[in-house]
Amino acid sequence: VVGHSQGEIAAAVVSGALSLRDGARVVTLRAQAIGRSLAGRGGMMSVALPVAEVEARLEAFEGRVSVAAENGPRSSVVAGEPEALDELHAQLTAEEIRARRVAVDYASHSPHVEDLHDEILELLAEVAPRTSEIPFFSTVTGDWLDTTVMDAAYWYRSLRGRVLFADAVRDLIAADHRAFIEVSSHP
Repeated sequence: VVGHSQGEIAAAVVSGALSLRDGARVVTLRAQAIGRSLAGRGGMMSVALPVAEVEARLEAFEGRVSVAAENGPRSSVVAGEPEALDELHAQLTAEEIRARRVAVDYASHSPHVEDLHDEILELLAEVAPRTSEIPFFSTVTGDWLDTTVMDAAYWYRSLRGRVLFADAVRDLIAADHRAFIEVSSHP
């Protein structure tokens, strides 16, 4: 299994790496910490460009916006300050490049999350990862994962770091995986 951002928590439960209780703990306590500390300070936006092109455009924003996820060859997500995202959105749409704000008011997978480091480690200290029953490909490390390392520090890195989803799919295809089933709350 492989998961994207918060979906990686669901994938960890499905694989057997986390109990349902621990998965719920990670989802709930991380979301509460985000709500207390990050809500209203940031945003996210999907951009229909390759990540290298997005990174080149972000140089003009001097660290105010960063790449949050690489979802595919021409699908990236950025996160950062709301005003900077608005500027970037205006630039992209003026060039007829599809850009869509994600309906959140925080900047996951960005430097904003660093404010939560100690709190996340404390809140999730009780999480007890175990060896998964189903092989788990991590979008945090970009490789197959010994799931016993999915402790509080792992879940902090999952929230702070770039989501390596496109890399995961490429590597799975290279390993001769050919059928992918997406399970999502969205159609």
